[in-house]
Order: sequence, then C-alpha cells, then structure tokens
Amino acid sequence: MDSRQLPVIAVLTADDEGMPPGLDALDGHAELRHADSEAALRESLPGADILLVTDFRTDALAAAWDAADSLKWIHATSAGVDALMIPEVRDSDIPVTNASGIFDRSIAEYVLGAILMMAKDFPGSMALQRDHAWRHRDTERVNGHSVLVVGAGNIGRQIARLCTAVGMRVTGIASRDRAGDSDFDAVYASSRLPDLLPNFDYVVVAAPLTPQTEGLFDAGAFERMSPHARFINIGRGPIVVTDDLVEALQDGTIAGAVLDVFEEEPLPRDHPLWDCPNTVLTAHMAGDFVGWREALVEQFVSMFHRWRASGDLKNLVDKHKGYAAR
Repeated sequence: MDSRQLPVIAVLTADDEGMPPGLDALDGHAELRHADSEAALRESLPGADILLVTDFRTDALAAAWDAADSLKWIHATSAGVDALMIPEVRDSDIPVTNASGIFDRSIAEYVLGAILMMAKDFPGSMALQRDHAWRHRDTERVNGHSVLVVGAGNIGRQIARLCTAVGMRVTGIASRDRAGDSDFDAVYASSRLPDLLPNFDYVVVAAPLTPQTEGLFDAGAFERMSPHARFINIGRGPIVVTDDLVEALQDGTIAGAVLDVFEEEPLPRDHPLWDCPNTVLTAHMAGDFVGWREALVEQFVSMFHRWRASGDLKNLVDKHKGYAAR
C-alpha cells in the first residue's frame, strides 16, 4: 500500500445510528465512509480496504457485496460473526476478526446474576412485593450445584470462573474433549451433550451460531434435562427451537429459563415466551455494560494501528467454524 495514501474504512451501521463514538481517533490515519443502508454501502465499498460492521440485522452486506473490490480485512464489533458468514465472505481469503474480550466478563456476570436470581427466587419476591404480600419462603443455595456451559470458549471460560468462585461445579462442552483445563472440572466433546444433559442443575448456552449448533436445543434436549434444571441462553437465539422451549416451560419439563437472545428479535409483544412460568427475558443486552460502544471502538482503533504497522491481526475468526480460536 502506498504510504501516502490513507486506508479507506467503510463503516456499516444500522439505519438509525450514526458513526460509532470514538472513531475520530482515526482522523489523519484513515478515510472513513459511513454506510447505514444497502445503497450507502454499495457506494462506500469500492476502494475500501476495511469493512467495520456494527449492524448485524441487515442484508446490506450480501446485497452490496459485488461492490467490494479491494477489501483486505473485515471486523465485527461483536463476539458472534454468524451474520457476516455469507458464502462470499466465508469462501474468500479476506480475514475476519471479532470483538472477543470486550463482552466476556460482562456476560459472565449476567449469567452468575441469573443463577443467583433463580436460586433465591427474586422474581417470586418481586411478584409478592407488587401484591404487598409478606410471604416467607426457603430458597436454594448455589454452592455445590452443577453448571453445564455449552460453548467452552472465551465467554464460557469467564462464566466458569465466576460460577466456580461461588462454589459451583462447572463442566464445559466444546468441539472436542479437552483435558487439563483449569477453569472447568471437565470439558467434553459436543457429541456427548445428550448424555450429559440430565446431570446438571443449570444449562448455559454460550456457543456461537454455526450449522452445528443451530437448533441444538430442541424438544429432545429439553426432555433430557432434569425437571429441576434451569436454562440460560446468552449465545444466539436460533440455537434454540423456540416453540419447543415454550412447551418445555409451560408443561414443566424444565424448571425455568433466563433468555437474552431469541430466534426473532425484537421478540413480538404477543409471543408466548413473555408469559411462560419462571422465565425472565432481557433484550439482547447481557454483555452491554456502560461504555461498551467506546470500548469496541478503542479495540478496533488499536487493531487498526497494529494492522497498519505490521499487517498482523488478532481475534482472527475461523470462517468455516464460525468463531475465533482461543
């Protein structure tokens, strides 16, 4: 690249968002082109060296891809990259990176909070408070209870550390058996998931969405879980067959759920999940701490300067597996 020519960065955002806060740090280091629609992306891609993507609910990338003539790097401001894995990207030699490391601890805190909330029956207490009803109940301890983390990557590891800190026993599910992992009691291959499901008090989905994980939790999976088990999903909505989950919650096949991600987002106001027993829903916000947008841009700016200086990239995604290597 001609050192006198600034790299061009196309920034794809949602149509109601401006440029991410903090990108002005690249003034004088790069030319920025903002795209918030398919038409704008098509205008921004020709000559662009980098594509920075903050919008993961758009078809603009697939629709405008033929306008990309010089991309050297695609960066996603999220841990999951499933929305970017269109065939043209997956089969190209363009490296894709993600925001691994930004949301890990925050998501783990959400999961631990969800476990404590269910064990101590905070939803029940809040319902009684609304009715001005004083009713003493016994609640559960989490010490000694078991957690199965489906997805033993960076986020899963942080979940394991926090759950272990309060005395829980944590097992991980990964693509293959993994011996000697200090953060988990054990890590087993995903092929062993059906046999392991009955043995755990809490089942946490922290896996990326891939062809192998899509629809992984269906009626059969919920039937294998213990009737007292609680289900937590902070991975991706399509990993779960929603209708099967609704049925499992309504008929008591499992004891409850905390859900942050859904097959359809936003979740429709009339969806039966809103009224399922012992179920808490949040709006895809498990990792979103105060200042997360700025943190994502700081990470990208640091990666950009590293790439400009050496061509080196971290957080590289295996495009055929659909996630970044540890």
